[in-house]
Amino acid sequence: MTYNIMKTMKDKETGKTINVLLLDGLSSILEIKELDKALNMAHILNTNSDSNWEYSVRGNGKTYDEELATLIHKKRK
Repeated sequence: MTYNIMKTMKDKETGKTINVLLLDGLSSILEIKELDKALNMAHILNTNSDSNWEYSVRGNGKTYDEELATLIHKKRK
């Protein structure tokens, strides 16, 4: 099982939501094997987002949100 990071953006003019999967730098969709590592990365991206874009984790037919990512991040400290 692998997990992906999904960036959610909202068009300021239309209000339409756009979802984009992050790439690995080689034009392939980034795949992370461990859920806690993916959640930690999503949390870091959300913490550093100055454009109000939101990052979540997608995998196993589910989408994991920032609340869970925050819990995982705190657990790792």
